[in-house]
Parts: sequence; C-alpha cells; structure tokens
Amino acid sequence: MQRQLDLLERVPLRQAPSIEAARSAGTTAGNHCLAKAEDVAKFDADGAAKFIVAWVRRYGPTSGESLVAAAIEHGYRAHDGRAFGPVFQRLIKANELKVLRSDLARAKGHGTSGGRLYGVVR
Repeated sequence: MQRQLDLLERVPLRQAPSIEAARSAGTTAGNHCLAKAEDVAKFDADGAAKFIVAWVRRYGPTSGESLVAAAIEHGYRAHDGRAFGPVFQRLIKANELKVLRSDLARAKGHGTSGGRLYGVVR
C-alpha cells in the first residue's frame, strides 16, 4: 500500500479547465455538430426549435431526452442527437424555454443524473 502511495506522489496534478473554458469548448463542439447536421442530414434546426416549444406548450414540462426523441419521431433527424444542444441553448437565450430541474435520471446516461426538465417561459 505504501508503495502505491509513494508512486502517486510522483504523479503531477493537472489543473482542471475553468468553467468558462469548458463551456466555450462545449459551445464550439455543439455548433460544429449542428453545422454538420444541417449540411449532411439536412437537419432543420429552426423547425426543431418550433416543434420543441410547441410540444412543451401542449404537454407541459418535459425532459430534454423526451423532447429530442419526440422531435426525431416527427422528422427532425440529425446525424447525431447532440446537434439538439445548440437548439436548446438558443431557446433558453431567446427566453422561450427554461430549465426547471437538472437532476433527472438520464436514459442515455445509464440512469446517471444530469437530465434536464424544460418548461416554457410564460
């Protein structure tokens, strides 16, 4: 056990990226994913945004995973589900959607927390 602890002392600690840097990297990756979806899969991001808002207005607060699944079922298909991230970001910035909770169990995350519940802004 002591030998293992001695080995760990020689491992340099890396500084975690700042929240701002992590968000910036995520935004950049999301925008690249969305651009590819629009180019390759002819993904209609504007149509998907309108669909998502209409769905939440009609059915009430809904998880992000359920909204993406419903949008896909109704023809808003991207090459990668992560292309919906910038759609949600845009709706939040436009004050059309709001995050009500961010601790839902995620089906695609094997039950881990972090899923979001979205509602409309009245």
